[in-house]
Parts: sequence; C-alpha cells; structure tokens
Amino acid sequence: MLHLIAGLIPAPLHRLLYRVAHSSRKRWLRWRGGEVHGCSVIARDAAGRVLLVRHSYGSGLWSFPGGGINRGEEPAMGAAREFSEELRCGLTDLRHLGTLDEQFHGARNVAHVFTGDISGEPRPDMREIVEARFFGLDDLPENRSRMVDARLELLR
Repeated sequence: MLHLIAGLIPAPLHRLLYRVAHSSRKRWLRWRGGEVHGCSVIARDAAGRVLLVRHSYGSGLWSFPGGGINRGEEPAMGAAREFSEELRCGLTDLRHLGTLDEQFHGARNVAHVFTGDISGEPRPDMREIVEARFFGLDDLPENRSRMVDARLELLR
C-alpha cells in the first residue's frame, strides 16, 4: 500500500524525502544502537556481470541493490521485494550466499546476501535508485562501497 501512495509523490520530492529519512535514521541509530536486518542482491546478467546501483541518498557510491527486511518477512522474500521495487524487474534462481554481521551507523546490521540471475531490463525507480549499471568482476568502479567487496567474497 505504501508503495502505491509513494508513486503519487513527485520524484524530486521523493528523493528529497529519502535523503531526509536517511540522515534521520543515521542519527537515530548512532544514538540508540540496536539491530537492523537487511539484504543485498548480487544480480548477474547472462554475461556474468554484476548489477550495481547508486542511491539518491547517502554517499553516492556504487553498491548492490537491497534494503531492509520487514519484521516477520523471510530474507529471500525481502530481497526479491526490494529488488523488484527498486529496479522494476525480477530475479530467477535466487540463492542465499550467507549472512554478514556488520556495523551500520552504530547499530548491528545482519545482512543477508543473495545472488540470482536478472530477469528483464533493470529500470531504476528514479526515486530511491538513480542509476543502475552492469560491471564485470574485473572492471568494478573505484567509487564503490566497501560493502561491495565484502559481499563479493561470499560469491567467490
């Protein structure tokens, strides 16, 4: 339901709201700590390249698509949902690679990492995701999140 309502907000305003929410969440987590659960998806095309995205908020570095897992949601369902919402395409052969225990703005982040084959052409929502591009494993961009390399270790 929220996804439908969000579509009614003009994209530039939506991107601004993402930046405000991201900044607020960082401050909250640094103050409160706690634990968050998320997912990342290493989506590959037929040539074996991986899909990286740039978010409309945060550092602007290239990273894998993904996001938060809702309370009571299975990690695989969360990964498929996040991927579909952000890129408007699907995945086949979704497999769990492992779980990473990381720090995320002062909180513990339990990150479930998945891989799968992309089904369709990725189309960034231009709200949360502003760019999506495939990269060869030997041709990754230098301006990528440190989390990209940690997640790729699970793929190898």
